[in-house]
Amino acid sequence: MDSILFRQALIKFFAGLLIVGLLLFIPAGSFAYWQAWLLIGILFIPMFTAGLVMMKKSPDLLRKRLNVKEEQNEQKKVVLLSGLMFLAAFIVAGLNFRFKWITLPDGISYAAAAVFLIAYVLYAEVLRENAYLSRTVEVQENQKVVDTGLYGIVRHPMYMSTLLLFLSMPLVLGSVISFVILLLYIPIINKRIRNEEQVLEEGLEGYTDYEKRVRYRVIPFVW
Repeated sequence: MDSILFRQALIKFFAGLLIVGLLLFIPAGSFAYWQAWLLIGILFIPMFTAGLVMMKKSPDLLRKRLNVKEEQNEQKKVVLLSGLMFLAAFIVAGLNFRFKWITLPDGISYAAAAVFLIAYVLYAEVLRENAYLSRTVEVQENQKVVDTGLYGIVRHPMYMSTLLLFLSMPLVLGSVISFVILLLYIPIINKRIRNEEQVLEEGLEGYTDYEKRVRYRVIPFVW
């Protein structure tokens, strides 16, 4: 086992857990915010499990997923906007719990949690299918077009799964206002996808033909 990679993964995991906890519980003013505990559970337990699996079976993929430094200015803007979006959505969700602005039935939180876990399974399948996935937009050495499985349905199944993940999060937290905020993810990933496809068209052999075979980017028959 790569001890440096393991330590790096643990630091990022617990840093993420701490940040999400602070963003939710401080605005909520209470640890009784049960929807926040639900989100933390369904978010970080599978994340920790997936990290252990990747550490054992595919450390190179884990290393790529931990590399979040974008080189392109266009993608740096996307990352910044995404960060601000999540910052606002989590804080508003906590405030919504504290001040009871708009309350949703508990069943919505549980149903959204189920959708979240399904999206997590889709995300894991994408990671299994595509060994070239990284969190930055780039063409890697010896990279080939992946067109099987979910990639035979839409060109960007990772964004399909993250769309479900991110739009279910605020409903798990019981916040309609946060849901509206996270709808901004749609134009944000649209901007990222357009830039990403431009990079792939220019640098990845066969990608243009793949775009002709698989018409939809994120949602079959819609987008």
